[in-house]
Amino acid sequence: MADSAINLETRIFKEIDRIERNRRAVRAWLLVVLVALFALVLVGGATRLTDSGLSITEWKPIHGVIPPLSAEEWQEEFALYQRIPEYSQINKGMTVEEFKRIFWWEWAHRLLARSIGVIFAVPLAFFWLTGRLEKRLRWPLAGILVLGGVQGAIGWWMVASGLSKRVDVSQYRLAVHLTVACLIFAGVTWVWRALSAHSGRVLAGTGASVLAGVVVFFILLQIYLGALVAGMHAGLSYNTWPLMDGAIVPDGLTVMQPLWLNAFENAKAVQWLHRMNAYVLLALALVQMIVLLARHPGTPHANRGILLFLLVCLQAAVGIVTLLMAVPVDVALTHQGLALIVLGFGVAHWRGFHGEYARPTDVAIRS
Repeated sequence: MADSAINLETRIFKEIDRIERNRRAVRAWLLVVLVALFALVLVGGATRLTDSGLSITEWKPIHGVIPPLSAEEWQEEFALYQRIPEYSQINKGMTVEEFKRIFWWEWAHRLLARSIGVIFAVPLAFFWLTGRLEKRLRWPLAGILVLGGVQGAIGWWMVASGLSKRVDVSQYRLAVHLTVACLIFAGVTWVWRALSAHSGRVLAGTGASVLAGVVVFFILLQIYLGALVAGMHAGLSYNTWPLMDGAIVPDGLTVMQPLWLNAFENAKAVQWLHRMNAYVLLALALVQMIVLLARHPGTPHANRGILLFLLVCLQAAVGIVTLLMAVPVDVALTHQGLALIVLGFGVAHWRGFHGEYARPTDVAIRS
């Protein structure tokens, strides 16, 4: 009996060790995915800021991996670009060498997007098929994979909006594209954080947890509004702060009818809303920090609340500099990258109130 009990205990500990090793492997994989997603969003931002997004006028999910390799192929690609309004109205007279500079940004963006599909799908299949993926993770991760596929279609839907009548992509579609990318980033962050060790009491369902979720919502809203600003080049005007056109609430915010249209097509109103939501987000982060310090002083939750508030302050400062300098590419990319860092930390902070995913409780021991 004693030997049997010792043998059973050994097998149980081996199973626990196996679960821990699998979790470490899945966490490492998801961290690689997060880094790749971060890079993808930055390259996408650079593509937008350099007006490179319409340089590839066809959607070739497989063949598009290979860029032009000869002078003839470059000329063919350039000829396709010359057919769209952006060339005839904005870049008429551009040389092939100048075209290459914008082409490479868009090609790199698409290649990175395809690569992330492989980086996510292949390990997911491996972990799933070899039994290394806990059951509770399978469908959430499969859902993220499906959303990634939808995001690829959204990307082409966005590009297509600028190929016939416009000289740029629709700000509506650009905002959807960036927001979905951020939702994917947030989803991966949530799962990655849920598989990591947590410290501090579980406070799921409390007011503090709800407030953390509200902060994440307003971070996403701020990113969405920022995408509208970028899509309309609204940051290139009214480059003063704290006043905008000489006032906190300037004239001309409601010139379009119906009224709601101003929030999406009135560049002045779009920039003003982006500013106002930044103040709301800053206030919410401050309130959250104060509440956590008052109710849970000295806890990891309170410490994260302080750091999140500081990150929001830093992001606001970089946003102001971006505006005052009329959106230089390097500063604007810093602003976009920080937005993703704030989002990722906000999601991880929110997940911290829920605690780590419970380990599988049913340990199967087979003779």
